[in-house]
This record gives sequence, structure tokens and C-alpha cells, in this order.
Amino acid sequence: GEGITNYEYGSIGLPGYLGGKPVDDPELKKKKLNAELANGRLAMMAIIGMFFQDGLTGSAWGDWANYVDSPLRAFENELGVQAPVGFWDPLGFTANGDAASFRRRRYIELKHGRVAMLACLGYIVPEYYRLPGDLSPSLGLKFTDMPTGFAAFSKVPGSGWAQMVAFAGTVELFQYVDDPTRPPGDFANAGSLGVPNGFLRISDPETKKKKLSAEIANGRLAMMAIIGMFYQDGLTGSAWGDWSLYTDSPLRASAQDLLAGTGGPFPENYWDPAGI
Repeated sequence: GEGITNYEYGSIGLPGYLGGKPVDDPELKKKKLNAELANGRLAMMAIIGMFFQDGLTGSAWGDWANYVDSPLRAFENELGVQAPVGFWDPLGFTANGDAASFRRRRYIELKHGRVAMLACLGYIVPEYYRLPGDLSPSLGLKFTDMPTGFAAFSKVPGSGWAQMVAFAGTVELFQYVDDPTRPPGDFANAGSLGVPNGFLRISDPETKKKKLSAEIANGRLAMMAIIGMFYQDGLTGSAWGDWSLYTDSPLRASAQDLLAGTGGPFPENYWDPAGI
């Protein structure tokens, strides 16, 4: 509140005895206080980054070439090291330089990214197209009767779930089996776009590297996207998240008014991802 944050200091924090004058216009004051919060958050992130860069390279501007002892250099030329962040491992999973552990994590990243890309398509495509015919003739259930998203869980027959589990298990155990002699995620019996026993193969090394890098980047984006769709669907009943449908949100309580203006692209937005 006002009594907690003001202390009778003027604009830019100048004390009154040094000539500091308060901002009288309420809208202008609110705008400046919001700007202070945003700049403070950015500064907290920036100074931590400078501390790390200075400690590792001897310079706050972080000339990476100066940090020649870094174990991260063992992987800085791997696929997935992309601009603008380069090699990014803030939790230090690769700090020990263990190549086997890195390969395992890359394999898992690729698998999750591929599944997430398919999952995103599974959310989007049914909004525009449904297969004709019956999904379950015995139950009289057509493809056009199926809802999208989480609502479909209660509609799919048990035999349908059994078929999906059996198919996924067959692919996992027999079709796409990891070969330690090949790069992670590279299967001998899969061609371009992962088509089983595909005859379309990429022979040009540079083109292949570009497409594999794009796959990693798109998979990372898809993993974030599908989690967002899950949250939106769970809270609002739609993967596209009409916030007005989530009337039971505790964020709609009076705390929302206190948080208004503390984050987001619009003046009255707020941001509290940890639910504090």
C-alpha cells in the first residue's frame, strides 16, 4: 500500500530534503511505479547474469572464449546448440562432461519433442477436420461425435484405448529401437519425417543437419505448447483458453485488483505463475 512503499520520497527516489517532489497525477504515478517494478525485475535477472559471466570469464560481458576450462565445451558443437542462447544448461546437467548421460538426455528430449508435436497436431487438426465414418460401430459413435482435448477421454471406448496402447508399445519395442551405434533418435528403419521403413532419405549432410536442428527446436516449442494447451483445456474446457469461462479461478478474487499492472502486455494484466 501507499504507506509501505512511499516514505515521503519524491520522483526517482529523491528525498524531500534534497528537492524530491512527489508525482501528483495518479495515472502518471501508476505508470511510473509499474515501470519501476518491470525494470527492477529485469535488473535482478541482469545482475545475476553478470555475476555468472564475471565469475566464469573474468568479464561481466562474458567472452566465452576466455572460459577454456568449461566442461560444457564438450557439447557446444552438438545439434540443438542454437542462437541466440548457444549452449544453454542453467542447471548444470552436463557439468561433468559425461557423454553417455548427454546422449541419453538428448534421446529423451527428441522422443518427448516428437510426441509433443504429434499431440499439438492432435489438438489442432480436429478443430478443422474429422475423419468420416464410425469410430465405434458397435456403440454408434462417429468421429464427428468426439469432442477435442480432455473431454475425449471419457468418450473413447475401452477397446480404443487398448488399440492405442498396443500400437505405441509395438512402435517403442519393435519398430523404433535405440541403436547405441547411431546418433540419438536416428533409427535405421525410418526415413525422412520418421516414416517407418521410409524410402525418402536425406543424403546431403548440411541439409540433414539443418533439418535435425529444426526438429529439436520445433520439439522444444511443442513441449511448451502442449503443456499450455493442457492447462488451458483443464481450466477453461478449451485448448484455446477462453479465460472468461474459468469463473472459479481464485485469481478472480480481490487479489487480482492488487496485482493489476504488475505484469503482462496490458496495463491491468498481472503475472503470478507460482500462485503466491
